[in-house]
Amino acid sequence: MKIGFIGSGHIGSIVARKAIEAGHEVILSNSRGPQTLRDLVGELGPHASAATAQQAGEQGDMVVVAVPLKDLDDVPVAPLAGKVVIDTMNYYPERDGHIAALDDGTTTTSELTAAQLPQSKVVKAFNSIYAAEIGSTARPASDPQRRTLPIAGDDAQAKRVVAGLIESFGFDVLDAGPLHEGFRFQNGTPAYCVRAGRAELETLLAQA
Repeated sequence: MKIGFIGSGHIGSIVARKAIEAGHEVILSNSRGPQTLRDLVGELGPHASAATAQQAGEQGDMVVVAVPLKDLDDVPVAPLAGKVVIDTMNYYPERDGHIAALDDGTTTTSELTAAQLPQSKVVKAFNSIYAAEIGSTARPASDPQRRTLPIAGDDAQAKRVVAGLIESFGFDVLDAGPLHEGFRFQNGTPAYCVRAGRAELETLLAQA
């Protein structure tokens, strides 16, 4: 599978690395242009390439959006139509500016993403784990210390695809429900960036 990346910072780059390890090709992009990704592509090897955000969206069978929430409007819409889109974003008012609908709980970050990308199949994932721990805490399926990561989304098939990717990285997956339920593992909640197995994670999600 080819996975396009809109954003190649801490989260984007480590997810790309794990995707390559799992046998996929990655197309990286950022806001500064493909030429600024030369070192990262060289480090990741022959299964990585750099492109514009538009091209990464067009070429990816699946697309990972890993940009600051304040840059959501810059995510290309048309190339992502019909595709599974993994939303990794969290809301930080000090960085993103205050968004009233998020401040009062009317909506969630992923619902904003779905509104921006109305023809995409948005799944919330990878926002509740520190970037470095995507590499350092992965474990084989037989390991009793294997960590569980939550996802949320409105499309059941899209969630199965994303869950399969996460499992191939070395994590179990807990489906938290529809996209709105992503608020249960956003920053500031009990489930945010906690190393937990399935049973403990279910308890933490219920506390949000």
